[in-house]
Amino acid sequence: MDADRLVFVGGRVADADGTRRADVVVDTDAGTIVAVGTDAADSADGSEDEGETETVDAAGKVLAPGLIDSHVHLMMDGRPDVATVDAESREMLSYRAAANLRATVEAGVTMVRDLGAPGTLALDAGRAVEAGVLSGPRVVACGRNVVMTGGHGHWFGREADGPDEVRKAVREQLKRGAGVVKCMATGGVLTEGAVTGAPELAEDELAALVDAASATGVPTAAHAHGKDGIENAVRAGITSVEHGTFMDRETADLMAREGTYWVPTASALEGIVENGVEAGIPDEAVEKAEDAQERFERAWEHALDAGVKIAMGTDAGTPFNFHGENALREMELLVEYGLTPAEALEAATATVAELLGVEAGRVAEGYRADLLVLDADPNEDATAWRDADAVYRGGDRAA
Repeated sequence: MDADRLVFVGGRVADADGTRRADVVVDTDAGTIVAVGTDAADSADGSEDEGETETVDAAGKVLAPGLIDSHVHLMMDGRPDVATVDAESREMLSYRAAANLRATVEAGVTMVRDLGAPGTLALDAGRAVEAGVLSGPRVVACGRNVVMTGGHGHWFGREADGPDEVRKAVREQLKRGAGVVKCMATGGVLTEGAVTGAPELAEDELAALVDAASATGVPTAAHAHGKDGIENAVRAGITSVEHGTFMDRETADLMAREGTYWVPTASALEGIVENGVEAGIPDEAVEKAEDAQERFERAWEHALDAGVKIAMGTDAGTPFNFHGENALREMELLVEYGLTPAEALEAATATVAELLGVEAGRVAEGYRADLLVLDADPNEDATAWRDADAVYRGGDRAA
């Protein structure tokens, strides 16, 4: 018989509110945390409610929120040339997504935001996880990216030109159940012929996208490398800028003033630059990535100085950026680029949850019971995430 309550006793809790000694009580039926504190276990023992209680000895361990990766592509698998995915059947892509979901949750990522897949593949993957058909993290998906004709990622996007076409494209994704709307505001590294920082969808098209999505309260995300494209997206009201590689101080100040989230995806550039053409990555992609990485370091300086809100995302599925490994390396890269381990934790939990609009990312009453049992304190050590003894998703043990 499955327990109705799960009680973690004797350990410490580490989240964006710091690290402290506390027991944690989970309502497994609701999948939420119902009590946190030094006397939480005692109150659970004294409850008059009927039901079974399972106790987990957390002595010497640290209980942390599950990681949330705000930028993945479930149908991609880290291969050197992502464009070859387009030649595979929808069935094969679905099998890959299922494997990627399992690897991701087993690594301690309990929620992901898929920012582009053909048709309803990622949307259906999320529904399959919620129905218990697949093992994986909770999925918030955009469906198909909205792109200009021939724009970045057009081979799996929804091409649209002009505000009216863009509105229709957004409404199509919302009809399918999209929890976020993603668009391409500039060219990108991995699309042949695309100029990485050049603007693609214009500001009026981006504004139409935001207007259509906001009618149902759905947030938006824009792939944007170049300064002009980033600023177009921010002025249009986009919720989060993905990559932001060529951000300068003026752009960073604009993002900070408007409250736009930045999802840096440091792992994506590293995977391309570190492996290069020798590993089979197309020459053009490597050349563009090397140029982008040099500017990316300066973007970090500007973002940190301006106080831009940073949310963790990896672009998992891009070359040598494997699902199940991506977020663990990203946490260390966030620190290498200037965050403290505690700031990196917040960026990967509470801040992403705020971006997604979900009650997750903290070990607190009323929040989702997405929890990791760690050996070390992630508020002090960014490598602590690599050693999860157990992963709980909605109170159920996933790994």
